[in-house]
Amino acid sequence: MRAGRERTHYLYPAVVAAVLAGIVVGLAAPDFAVQLKPVGTGFVNLIKMMISPVIFTTIVLGIGSVTKAAKVGRVGGLALGYFLVMSTVALAIGLLVGNIVDPGHGLHLTSALAKAGHAQAATGAAEGTSDFLLGIIPTTLVSALTGGQVLQTLLAALLVGFALQSMGAAGAPVLRGVEHLQKLVFKVLAMIMWAAPVGAFGAIAAVVGATGWAALKSLLMIMLGFYAACAIFVVVVLGLLLRLVAGVNVFALLRYLGREFLLILSTSSSESALPRLIAKMEHLGVSRPVAGITVPAGYSFNLDGTAIYLTMASIFIAQAMDKPMSLGSQISLLLFMVIASKGAAGVTGAGLATLAGGLQSHAPALVDGVGLIVGIDRFMSEARALTNFAGNAVATILIGHWTRELDRDRMTLVLSGRLPFDETTQSPDPAPAIPAQAPAAA
Repeated sequence: MRAGRERTHYLYPAVVAAVLAGIVVGLAAPDFAVQLKPVGTGFVNLIKMMISPVIFTTIVLGIGSVTKAAKVGRVGGLALGYFLVMSTVALAIGLLVGNIVDPGHGLHLTSALAKAGHAQAATGAAEGTSDFLLGIIPTTLVSALTGGQVLQTLLAALLVGFALQSMGAAGAPVLRGVEHLQKLVFKVLAMIMWAAPVGAFGAIAAVVGATGWAALKSLLMIMLGFYAACAIFVVVVLGLLLRLVAGVNVFALLRYLGREFLLILSTSSSESALPRLIAKMEHLGVSRPVAGITVPAGYSFNLDGTAIYLTMASIFIAQAMDKPMSLGSQISLLLFMVIASKGAAGVTGAGLATLAGGLQSHAPALVDGVGLIVGIDRFMSEARALTNFAGNAVATILIGHWTRELDRDRMTLVLSGRLPFDETTQSPDPAPAIPAQAPAAA
């Protein structure tokens, strides 16, 4: 086991080296680098392949092992209420920073960019409430695991979990089988992670080769402003909330999740780290029901980075098109984006499509301007994904604290580094919360 842990130490430095190599190749041989895009896409698809099995097994085990169904309902209701409040705060920060930075002046909209904006609007066309609700229901129970839809998987897992819970002792053998299946799923995930350096190299090389540095100069202000807004939200808003409510240092949490942030940075998708976040939250001391419900639901309803992006990008586009919005229009946009942001998924490009679809519904005159931001959206998606991930990690700890489903002693051991996460299996530790300690030497 020790040898396995030591081998994993080489994995993430290799990812860093691969990212740097991808940047060099993208700048030195852009035509060749663009052809490497399928390499990065393939790695992300491998990770996404594991998301439904991870969510299903985690939630079934979490709910099936709970004696009272009311606890699950309390966790879900509290989580959704928290998501709504924090999304609104994130949208407001995006509006505030967008107005302060004022990045849109001096840009010009060409006919080609206008066409790009309308193309994104067609991709992100808002769906009706009934379509959204019906889309949560899978075609079959099994298709929920094969369709790759997080909400469909969540629904199927909830139904199976509650069914096993109601079976009592008769459902115990099935729960043991699901537990063995979960170990298998996380083992496969650990094997896939060894391809991370190759995937990171292909993804970074392709985007640098296609975009280059020159294309970013005129849009550097909006990028810096957006990164600053995300940093403010994570460090100040989430950091203060985490410290005041749960007594946890946000920097200790971010350090604990450092490898996941590196994975997200290289793939530009927070979904690539979803299975690891569930495992690490359980390892941190959050109970299975809380981690199993809060994390998957957060990936659909708690996209804080995307919320900041939607309002800040809207302000940027309005300024760039010399159509500045009044305070009333901005507040109206904020309220509209609270709903629109729930339709964005944690995958690359979804934020841009949601932005275009939201503007098409709320401010059609600004849709042409979406083309202005297409060129740097890939780079802004890095900050979106990182912020989304951090927001869901903080949410899971807070929900665990509020529902008294957080082992604080274990969390202290984990965040201090005395109880490290097992990288060889990447599976939540099923051992008792506090391992036996050897007697201190005299």
